[in-house]
Amino acid sequence: MSTVRDAYARRSAEYATLLGTMASVHPSDRQLVTSWADRIAGPALDAGCGPGHWTAYLASRGLDIRGIDLVPEFIAHARAEHPETRFGLGSLDTLDAETGSVGGVLSWYSLIHHRPDTIRTPLAEFARVLRPGGELLIGCFEGPTVEPFDHAVVTAYRWPVVELGEHVRRAGFEFVETHTRTTLDQRPHGAILARRAGAVR
Repeated sequence: MSTVRDAYARRSAEYATLLGTMASVHPSDRQLVTSWADRIAGPALDAGCGPGHWTAYLASRGLDIRGIDLVPEFIAHARAEHPETRFGLGSLDTLDAETGSVGGVLSWYSLIHHRPDTIRTPLAEFARVLRPGGELLIGCFEGPTVEPFDHAVVTAYRWPVVELGEHVRRAGFEFVETHTRTTLDQRPHGAILARRAGAVR
């Protein structure tokens, strides 16, 4: 993922300015992520936190959450803008968290640069760190087929949410629900909510 890291590092300031605040968040995304967070008995991880706005927002609501990102410039920005919130440098493919130690993982557009043949690695890590019954929330670019496209920073992938959800299920999750949204001025959006298998009912 060094290509992805370096590409974001070069444009980190621009990205943070354009997309690094809650003002840039779609209202329905805020509602979905907030309702997810309100169910989580922490701790939680914002896996691929970018400039840190989601992490800080959820922490301000009382969630015990830590942001992790591969890009040092993003972590430096997040720590400077949100000194009261915890952030750390790290990869989604090798999360710095004990097995079964977290109650929730937010992966909001942080899997978009994983190829179809590598997506299982971070999903397996999410399953490893989540306790049984813990919840995973994924945001992604949605489309009718799995395909790469020229993202503003570096090549990204669109996924049909059902197909990405099947990868999530194979990683050890119970598929809970999906959301999609299409607007005229944005790429189609998808979200997947899943629960770590093994919860006592």
